[in-house]
Amino acid sequence: MIDSPQNSRIKEAAKLRQKKYRRKQGRLLVSGVHLVEEAERHGLIRTVFTLGRNRTDGVAISEAAMKRLTGMASPPDAAAVVKMPSPGRIGNRVLFLEHIQDPGNVGTLLRSALAFGFRDVVLDSCADPFSDKVLRATQGSIFALNLHETTVADFVANHPHTLIAATPRPEGTSTIPSEPLALILGNEGSGLSSLAAEQSDIRLHIPTEGVESLNVAVAGGILMFRVREALCEG
Repeated sequence: MIDSPQNSRIKEAAKLRQKKYRRKQGRLLVSGVHLVEEAERHGLIRTVFTLGRNRTDGVAISEAAMKRLTGMASPPDAAAVVKMPSPGRIGNRVLFLEHIQDPGNVGTLLRSALAFGFRDVVLDSCADPFSDKVLRATQGSIFALNLHETTVADFVANHPHTLIAATPRPEGTSTIPSEPLALILGNEGSGLSSLAAEQSDIRLHIPTEGVESLNVAVAGGILMFRVREALCEG
């Protein structure tokens, strides 16, 4: 039983809440029984810390130590040090997120990506997908995804995917092509960069009433569903 929040194992694991330590060690920290179980299901667990109320395995720690470990005022029943998933080869159906900064939006989009068959997600200067807020928003979906970080320019130069851009108004062609394809979503405030807009082959628009635009996570879910349905029909 680890009682002290100053214990060296607790302090070292708590460092993984910072991006620079996650990158350096290739590991991350997940908090909460559900995320721990999802990481365990994908074979990524390295160490489990538990209060012992819901699990009997792992390293038992005090509530004070769990608070220090997770940074949460109400400590979860379990937390774990998890191996960071390794990216594999990019497949034929890609979600590309460009400069999306809100962790909640990134997490929700990752969860929707899995739901609609976009198992490959590319991030260009977005909120860290392995931060606490993003991880919680994904509800564990992140462990089933293939994540990459690169720029639009590099992606276009090295992959044959047809680029589908989400646009705020109807313009150009909207016919959804066959795979390989990449649906690209832009920043919450400024939208797509000029380069992404120029490089896109297809433009998709969501007609709305009473509002000028939708939250990017909402729009992304709608467009991913639309693309999936078109591919199924084709």
